[in-house]
Amino acid sequence: MADKKVRFGILSTAKIAEKQLVPALKEAVNAELTAVASQSGKEKEAAQRWGAPFHYDDYRTLLKDPDIDAVYIPLPNSLHQKWAIEAMKNGKHVLLEKPAALNSDDIIAISSTAKEYNVQWMEAFMYQFHPQHTYVKKLIQDGEIGKIKRFRSHFSFPMDLTSDNIRLNKELGGGALFDVGCYCVHASRDLLDEEPLKVFSNARKLTEDGVDISSTSILTFEEADAVIDCSFDEPPSNYYEVIGTKGKIEVLHAFRPDENPDQGEGIVILKDLNNQIVNEKRLGGNPYTLQVEHFADCVLQDKEPRYNGEKSYNNMKVIEALYRSQG
Repeated sequence: MADKKVRFGILSTAKIAEKQLVPALKEAVNAELTAVASQSGKEKEAAQRWGAPFHYDDYRTLLKDPDIDAVYIPLPNSLHQKWAIEAMKNGKHVLLEKPAALNSDDIIAISSTAKEYNVQWMEAFMYQFHPQHTYVKKLIQDGEIGKIKRFRSHFSFPMDLTSDNIRLNKELGGGALFDVGCYCVHASRDLLDEEPLKVFSNARKLTEDGVDISSTSILTFEEADAVIDCSFDEPPSNYYEVIGTKGKIEVLHAFRPDENPDQGEGIVILKDLNNQIVNEKRLGGNPYTLQVEHFADCVLQDKEPRYNGEKSYNNMKVIEALYRSQG
């Protein structure tokens, strides 16, 4: 079992698969890329480029391959639930790109199917597997910043708002909150280790179809507040800070440490009440590889991922409430 590897298939030739998951599968000690499927005619070229032994021109054909143990699904958000369930019914474990679905009922359906067919599944919030967040939690648990009073987070990048990018397509599950704001929501809940009591969100939207291109949200927890900003219309940025009664923690490349031009490291800064730096720690690690290895280990050991279906459901409930607030 120690040297066994989970054989992955990938549904689609999406850019995130090529840029992030394929390299992660090659680095992982317990996983490997076996096949790719595309319905756009690009599967053969992608298989050659990615080093996949097999390729299919239909998703269902890949799912019926008995030599594939698990699939990674980076399809448009609106297709996540459909193909996750289809994969599970064919006995495949599923690593599902975030957001796992467009509503909490769909996540219930995914989790129920996984249980019925005795397979594992996990929503791919890869950032949480980077060691910088474990370090942040330790600082909090050790009382370095006292009692948490506020969490702030921002995730943005500029996009051509006149393009046909699927992130701008409402029918496909587009929107800044679904695409990048979901990370900020996840981080606030994960670090405060509780669910918000109420939420409010205001969004700037494209006139034609109502897709949110930027938003500011407030999540009210029992003793702390979270302020979350996300956008497709601002310079690249991804960070969070946790503010307490004794100081604060700043994480400069919170969600994409791999995009830090300085060696791709995570940077965690601890400051005191006078905003003076007490400690700065740099941590390495590819979050995509760490995510793949964790999920593959769960498949091999038949154990539930640490980020399970219940947690995905709870995160989606908050996102749903934020979208309702936007009107």
